[in-house]
Amino acid sequence: MPKAKRTARKPAHKPAIAKQVPYDAYLNQIAALSKVASLIASGMYLDELLRLIVNVTAEAMHSKISSLMLVDEGRKELVIKATQSVSEAYNKKANLQMGVGIAGLVAVENKPITVLDLSKEPRYINRDIARKEGLVSLASVPLAVKGKVIGVLNCYTSAKHEFTKAEMDVLTSLATQAAIAIENAELALRARSAEEALMTRKLVERAKEILALEANLPPQEAYRLIQKQSMDTRKSMRDIAEAIILTHDLKVKK
Repeated sequence: MPKAKRTARKPAHKPAIAKQVPYDAYLNQIAALSKVASLIASGMYLDELLRLIVNVTAEAMHSKISSLMLVDEGRKELVIKATQSVSEAYNKKANLQMGVGIAGLVAVENKPITVLDLSKEPRYINRDIARKEGLVSLASVPLAVKGKVIGVLNCYTSAKHEFTKAEMDVLTSLATQAAIAIENAELALRARSAEEALMTRKLVERAKEILALEANLPPQEAYRLIQKQSMDTRKSMRDIAEAIILTHDLKVKK
């Protein structure tokens, strides 16, 4: 009696193993955003804050070079204000005209741009520096406040890298944080300038009254004397006014 053929058993179906999400990278990026937010709240000087932002960006994105450029409104140029790069060639590269190069386009269009291979990107104008420093891929995002671009945040890698949506979201958030910090710093500077200008006017006014009274001069003539003394000594009118007031106060005390 012929033996029955055995039917080959099909191997049991194994569920596909899902790719593990690089949680460590995400945690680093979240920590970077929190750190920048804390730095902004600390009220530190702008230059120091911008340097810390590029350092945090480079660390979170594992980038070789991170740089922050601000718009010079007068010259219509982008100027590097902060970078953690130690490359002399990169740090000394010329300012970038608005609309020129990748960062220049980002500033004009107010949209992020990524480049997989800088050596093959005709819009990137510093290919020699990129080749020398081993810069391969680039992500560039705008710094914007209320729709107005005030700068650009750049992130370079040393190997080909396709920036993910999550990475671009982090870069955009960092750029937004930097833009807020810059706006707050400029508002604070304008407020301090206005306060100092008001104080200077008050001091000059008081010095004018003292000088007019002591020298028996019309107020306008006393003001012109303060002005002339300021020009002759190359000191500010505030300095001259404070000297007049101090001299008067010392006389009164005697």
